[in-house]
Amino acid sequence: MAYQTTKPRENKAFQKLKEDLSAGTAGSVYIFYGEEAYLREYYLGELRKKLIPQGFEEFNYHRLEGKDLTVQALSEMAEAMPMMTERTLLQVSDFDIFKLGEDQRERLISFLEDVPSYCCVVFSYDTLDYKPNKTMKKLCAALAEHARAVEFRQAESSDLTAWIARRFRALGKEIDRQTAEYLIFLCGPLMTGLVPEIAKIGAYARGKTVTEKDIDAVADPVLSAEVFKLSDAVLAGNYDEAARILGDLLKMQTEPILILGMLGAQLRRIYTARLSLDSGKDKYWLMSLWGYKSDYPVRLLLSAAKKTTAAWCARAVKECQVLDRRMKSEKGVDSAGELKLLLVRLGAQKR
Repeated sequence: MAYQTTKPRENKAFQKLKEDLSAGTAGSVYIFYGEEAYLREYYLGELRKKLIPQGFEEFNYHRLEGKDLTVQALSEMAEAMPMMTERTLLQVSDFDIFKLGEDQRERLISFLEDVPSYCCVVFSYDTLDYKPNKTMKKLCAALAEHARAVEFRQAESSDLTAWIARRFRALGKEIDRQTAEYLIFLCGPLMTGLVPEIAKIGAYARGKTVTEKDIDAVADPVLSAEVFKLSDAVLAGNYDEAARILGDLLKMQTEPILILGMLGAQLRRIYTARLSLDSGKDKYWLMSLWGYKSDYPVRLLLSAAKKTTAAWCARAVKECQVLDRRMKSEKGVDSAGELKLLLVRLGAQKR
């Protein structure tokens, strides 16, 4: 039986923002949040281009930091009249509106109800998470009525690989889909992190087409990719390689408890992949189970699972859990040393 992957959640607010920009009809208040910082900054830039003529940014583009900001100061800045253009743009960064006192909340509600028609206000969240407090019903209602909350999510796999290909073409290089998926696996799926990696790889690659070897030569892997390589070395019974990877992670001052947590999570995924093989389920079942947007990591999981058994996976997951409890509850544990011993035991069990 084939399992269908979960359809991506529709992002109506994001689509409406793009329509607003295309039609030149930007709204009065936006809330920009979400993990994809690259897209958030890109669309802030697009708003500036649409609203502010080049050379007049100093008079019409204003930026306020949310820390210690009062609604009075926000209102005063919003009331500043535009110069040589029809509208101003006010960006408010990391303003924790749900931690305002009652008086400030009431003032904010009044502000949202009466933002000057010539001002576009963007509440942008980067270092703070935007988490509406549903108990503040009056404020939530005002935000729902007067502001457009736009979430910048991780791109879908097909969109992301196409974007990577466009970035490389701008550098005079080509990259096929499989290699682009490898880049995503190695460096993570966020555009913010991929931009500098693409620049490095494009400068390094000698051929017209980018290869996995080019990526491996200069790219900085994310922790999840390194942990996957670590688990692969354990599955192969290759302690020397596993120890090398672990040593590199520790030299980069990665906390042992974090490495252990990610290793345990990776082994659980391999365990479910082994169970899916044993029960005849396909890759789409795993994609749905783990929420993957691409089948690339699932193919890697299935390849890893073919090297082991469900019994070994169960023991490995259990050992990770036991060590995790010890690290968190016992004083004086040599976490790095215990991790190395864990790798030895897991590798020995493969023989």
